[in-house]
Amino acid sequence: MIYQCTIAKPITVQGIGLHSGRTTTMKLRPATAGTGIIFHRTEGQKTRAIEAISANVIDTRLATVIGKGDLSVSTIEHFMAALTACHIDNLHVYIDGPEVPIMDGSAKPFIRAINQAGVSRLHKSRKVIAISKPITLEEEDKRISIIPSRFFRMTFDLRYDHPCIGRQQRSVKLTADSIYREIASARTFGFLKEVEYLKSIGLARGGSLENAIVIGEESILNPEGLRYSDEFVRHKILDSVGDFSLIGHPILGHIKSHKAGHDMNHKMVEKILASPDCWRFVEFSEADLQDALRVPLPLFNQERPALAES
Repeated sequence: MIYQCTIAKPITVQGIGLHSGRTTTMKLRPATAGTGIIFHRTEGQKTRAIEAISANVIDTRLATVIGKGDLSVSTIEHFMAALTACHIDNLHVYIDGPEVPIMDGSAKPFIRAINQAGVSRLHKSRKVIAISKPITLEEEDKRISIIPSRFFRMTFDLRYDHPCIGRQQRSVKLTADSIYREIASARTFGFLKEVEYLKSIGLARGGSLENAIVIGEESILNPEGLRYSDEFVRHKILDSVGDFSLIGHPILGHIKSHKAGHDMNHKMVEKILASPDCWRFVEFSEADLQDALRVPLPLFNQERPALAES
């Protein structure tokens, strides 16, 4: 996908916020090339346009939060990962609450909504960040590195001292199809003790077994169990895809992550942006674009309609 894309028609997504418990409505609207992803956050009479970029990240403790002034949007990572999977570069998101809806705790519902809207190819090329030298970030026992690669790949090493998780590792070449088939359905997770504490301080009000994996002392509390035997590490990759999308451009590089979360992901994005000697922009020529127009657009999967022309 060398062209920038947006959605083909407006669509509305509604659901509850994980922490606020509020019903939130997101109205997705097409945007022109070069716009980027912009959240238009409203609260009463106030509205703020908040670009989904690393510079606007204001909190990473429980989720990735972007904000401007006195308004913010929380828990954007699953939605941003869905946009990455669908090749959406430009979008207006009108949202009337403090959080992106948690849906079922994964990115799959957002991808399905975007598929319903359709994807429109814009007549302007994408600008890609190609990593040329390794970059590493370490904090105590956590580590992230990115090395040159012809593809966007992520390898994640997850370790928890709990019988339901233990050590899980997975490496994925991140394409639209692999994100959908291997990553998008993986749900967010939390330990029962942590969930009980969060509820006691007024958070996780919208959390339930319908939108998160809840882990007890020795077992998974969700009656249906896990969607994958390694669902936890798959979800960590999903979170990371959403967090790294805030760099503002597609990436050609291999991210290797060890026990990292939202905070480390954000710091790594900032370090990449602050290290211009370690990467370069790649943009396709007009001849490349004309060649691409002659190539049929692939179907994402059986559920996804063919991309529409703008």
